[in-house]
Amino acid sequence: MALGGFFAVFDDIAILLDDAAAMSKVATKKTAGILGDDLAVSAQKASGFASSREIPVLWAISKGSFRNKLIILPVAFLLSAFVPWIIIPILMLGGVYLAYEGAEKVYDYFYPHEKVHEKEFKIFSQEEVLEIEKEKIKSAIVTDFVLSVEIVIMALGTVMEQTIQIQIIAVSFVAVIATIGVYGTVAVLVRMDDLGFKLIEMGDKKSKALQSIGNVLVQGLPKVIKLLTIVGTVAMLLVAGGIFVHNIHQLHDLVQNLPSLFAETAVGLVIGAIAVVVKKVFSSFK
Repeated sequence: MALGGFFAVFDDIAILLDDAAAMSKVATKKTAGILGDDLAVSAQKASGFASSREIPVLWAISKGSFRNKLIILPVAFLLSAFVPWIIIPILMLGGVYLAYEGAEKVYDYFYPHEKVHEKEFKIFSQEEVLEIEKEKIKSAIVTDFVLSVEIVIMALGTVMEQTIQIQIIAVSFVAVIATIGVYGTVAVLVRMDDLGFKLIEMGDKKSKALQSIGNVLVQGLPKVIKLLTIVGTVAMLLVAGGIFVHNIHQLHDLVQNLPSLFAETAVGLVIGAIAVVVKKVFSSFK
């Protein structure tokens, strides 16, 4: 009897894991779009560092991302169970932040800071460089937090009808895969030039093909980073706009006849522009 009960427990565990695996696939598919946006934004945030500091910076951001998930996951499960109505307002606050980040970058592109040229020729001390790096890492982790909330909420929404055990397993799986997949890919991207130089060195006087590939990687990295910066900015506006369009019926009805990508990006830009103006107005009083 005891042996039968023992195997019954294993059978229950196997069924639970099988159901959780199936729901994890569903949740991953549902969040594929936001994961793509997360990749673009993360690559944009992780660029612009000295070559020797790229991996340490990425590791610091990755650890911050895992900490974000450790905070978000239990809170999301508790809120979903006891106060589900608060999920959407939290999501929309995050949308305002993302919209602000994106709109501010658009504003800085057309109206760069007056002292930007002075900064280009200024030689920073090691302490100043580390402080700037620290601020950039902090900004990247904050942005990751907002995107992580979006990923977790979207994944949770696909398994709400399942048991709490399956919810925890499936959503946690998506959260972990998101961090490993996104920052692993970013790490490969930012080391593209190093791989290129290595191929050039290996092909020196031996293989023109390796040299050509190496040159493409080295010369292509700045273009890839520039492209990811643009894509990352658009992605922030798109995700932010999508949050509002999908959760405010009046707004959804207003833009429903427009292409969704255009409509959501435009909504994100408008909300971000308002946030930028509000911040500048408040800053002028200081």
